[in-house]
Amino acid sequence: MKLPIKLLLCFLLCCFSTIQAQESLSIAKRIYTTTNIGNNTPPVIDGKLDDAVWDMVEWAENFTELMPNENTPPSQRTKFRILYDDKYLYVGIRAYDTAVDSIAKRLGRRDSFAGDWVEINIDSDRDLRTCFSFTSSATGVKGDEFASLNGGNWDGSWSPIWTNKSQIDEEGYSTEMRIPLSQLRFSSDDEQIWGIQVQRFFFRKQERSLWQRKPVTAPGWISEFGELHGLKGLKPQKQLEIQPFTVTKLDTYPEEVGNPYRDGNDFSINAGLDAKIGITNDLTLDLTVNPDFGQVEADPAAITLDGFEIFFEEQRPFFVQNKNIFDYNFGNNQDNLFFSRRIGRSPQGYPNAPSGAYVDQPDNTTILGAAKFSGKTKNGWSIGVLESVTANQYAEIDLNGNRSKELVEPLTNYFVGRLQKDFNNRNSYVGGIFTATNRDLEDHLSYLRKEAYTGGFDFKHQWQGRKYFVEGNIVTSHVKGSKEAITETQTSLTHLFNRVDADHVNVDPNRTSLTGTGGRLSAGKVGGGHWQYNGGVIWRSPELELNDVGFLRQADEVRQYFNLSYRTLKPTETFRRISGNLQQFTTYDFEGNFNRVQYSLGGNFLFKNNNGINLRAVHKPRIFTNTALRGGPRWRFSQEDHVSAFFNTDVSKKFRTSFGFAYSGAKQNNFSFFFTEADFTYQPTNALTISFNPSYNNNPSKTQYVTQTDYNGTTRYVLGTIDNKTLSASIRLNYTINPNLTIQYYGQPFISRARYSNFKYVTNPKADDLYDRFDAYDSNQITYNNGVYEIDEDIDTTTDYSFGDPDFSFVQFRSNLVMRWEYIPGSELYFVWSQGITGLVDPSDGLTDGLEQGILNQKPHNTFLIKATYRFVL
Repeated sequence: MKLPIKLLLCFLLCCFSTIQAQESLSIAKRIYTTTNIGNNTPPVIDGKLDDAVWDMVEWAENFTELMPNENTPPSQRTKFRILYDDKYLYVGIRAYDTAVDSIAKRLGRRDSFAGDWVEINIDSDRDLRTCFSFTSSATGVKGDEFASLNGGNWDGSWSPIWTNKSQIDEEGYSTEMRIPLSQLRFSSDDEQIWGIQVQRFFFRKQERSLWQRKPVTAPGWISEFGELHGLKGLKPQKQLEIQPFTVTKLDTYPEEVGNPYRDGNDFSINAGLDAKIGITNDLTLDLTVNPDFGQVEADPAAITLDGFEIFFEEQRPFFVQNKNIFDYNFGNNQDNLFFSRRIGRSPQGYPNAPSGAYVDQPDNTTILGAAKFSGKTKNGWSIGVLESVTANQYAEIDLNGNRSKELVEPLTNYFVGRLQKDFNNRNSYVGGIFTATNRDLEDHLSYLRKEAYTGGFDFKHQWQGRKYFVEGNIVTSHVKGSKEAITETQTSLTHLFNRVDADHVNVDPNRTSLTGTGGRLSAGKVGGGHWQYNGGVIWRSPELELNDVGFLRQADEVRQYFNLSYRTLKPTETFRRISGNLQQFTTYDFEGNFNRVQYSLGGNFLFKNNNGINLRAVHKPRIFTNTALRGGPRWRFSQEDHVSAFFNTDVSKKFRTSFGFAYSGAKQNNFSFFFTEADFTYQPTNALTISFNPSYNNNPSKTQYVTQTDYNGTTRYVLGTIDNKTLSASIRLNYTINPNLTIQYYGQPFISRARYSNFKYVTNPKADDLYDRFDAYDSNQITYNNGVYEIDEDIDTTTDYSFGDPDFSFVQFRSNLVMRWEYIPGSELYFVWSQGITGLVDPSDGLTDGLEQGILNQKPHNTFLIKATYRFVL
């Protein structure tokens, strides 16, 4: 545990000693001066730019190429004008093209960024870290995003109400936008300066050009914007939007004879209300009552053999919007103090139903309501408060016509509070977070934690033109519950206090609370020149627990890491861009055990013809894990080496593809991994896109965990040789009738099959030689009878222990056909047809036979849904 901290301190000293290595960037900020149109007639939003009012301001032009050849004149001219009045900001952009017939007139749904397009980014907060983005394609396809982390995160779920129109003519194409000031955040100052950037994407050359030059070496996006002057007398626009909705749903599925809950169909009607209230021009209150949190596209099929929870991204709009304010990512891309999918989760309990009874188990927990207060003030305060309540959720039990209910998820209150403050000219910030989960438990759910609290403090400081940074955070957690609940927490896969060879943790069955800590400290260089680097340390104490309203995969770890990257700044004769990176990390547990070290080297090469190659090699000389034996001793995997190569063709072509593979192999053939996938996309017309994405995975291992059992007072950890193969394919069709009316189809057949053989038990889990780590059962020690393996280890003709056949073949098919019509701005009508099949098939069948038996020969579950929303803007 001491070693990574020493490494970090050495790294920080190196960072501070190289501050003078390069001069800070000094690119002059361009200024565009707008004006209020006053009593003049505002422009008609028809894309023609022929209204007289546009002559009140000058054209801004002289764009600079960003990609592929930064700081050179772009292939085509672009210019723009900006006006405003008391309610709206008006933007007019002229994109010249010397070959009008070659303009990419591709269609797509909102946020698809199809073909040629132009956009304006607006940092109305002037915080140098967040902005609002409005995009319009040459065919009028609308895009809008909210960017945070200085352009490091783009949130496409943000869907403001605004108007755009594009027009193609003999000079190229032109776009007009009308953006309500109510959709932006800005101060109440009488005279203001906003950050702006105008960008053009020239599709057939895959070229980006900017009004305000941004060097390739710049440390971010938003901090490099030019300035919009002339904004005087703007009145704060207190936003008030009310969006009621109704959902009509019909489910059909195969009838299960005798089961009253599976009679072949279910019909339901639901209604609710979403509201957005501007408390001030900076701060917004979002409310939802009886929300519909259904997802148009289901989570991808996945299966895991390591026992850990699979992480899925949030897709529900209420939680995704302003997500950047509530995020508190402290470890890696997944560990977070707030994981919104905990709210409305699948019930954690299952009823104690008598034999022969039928059970109606709910899929999700009902969200009674949620409120979110969020925004950023002109003084640099980012504020986020979220409150949500989920209902008591009951499973219904039917036994010979007599029905009863049992609580499977209690009434629960979730609270999240987040605060950050910018200072030092927006180059630094400090912040904090607090979360609380409180459950109203009944006795039969005493295995759930009753209370869970987390808190955190974070900071970031940047200097020398934001090229260098140091950042960190610290978190703490406190959970309370019954002895049963806390014992279950201690023995969960995240913690494993019951590890037989661990001296620093042990299970205390009398405890009713746990308190843990975690955090990260890192520093590095992110801008300026060819080279960038960063490094740091992450820790999670054994008692850290976040999974009530956050996400934590594994506690009891200290990780040291270092990353070094290189990139070209100008195209060469062969390549548009070359980048490479070297990565290294080590991990320890809190007892000081050195568990892992890994080195990786990667490169990305983009050719002049827009074809690309991505290569990576990874070396893992040391791999120990505390979790492989599920509470057993630390287990050693043999040294592993990994290579991968992925290729892609020019994305601007009507037909484009990507394909590649990844392969890992361990010494003594302990395990291996082979993965290959391809993507074929064809766009026969501007309105239709067809994609096919097959993948195959083969992951055999000689030491796959099977079970553990008692043998004469000694725990036997049983392993097997596994032949694990997975085959899947996703199919997508997108047809755009016009930018407001689209039809989409998504389908994914999936099968994962595992066959076990050559069973064995652990003897020396940390041995260097693979075959010293276990003893294999010979033929007179193991017998298979009716799906059960019986073990006579001492060969005395008496079964010492047994375990079930672990072979499986899991099959799933999910599909969605969605027609979306935005009949007026902000109001939508959805027609949805979903199909689903999930089941197990004979693992002795091949993959294709299993797909046929599990999908083609089964009757699907169908869902027909109509959802209508209407957005009132007051």
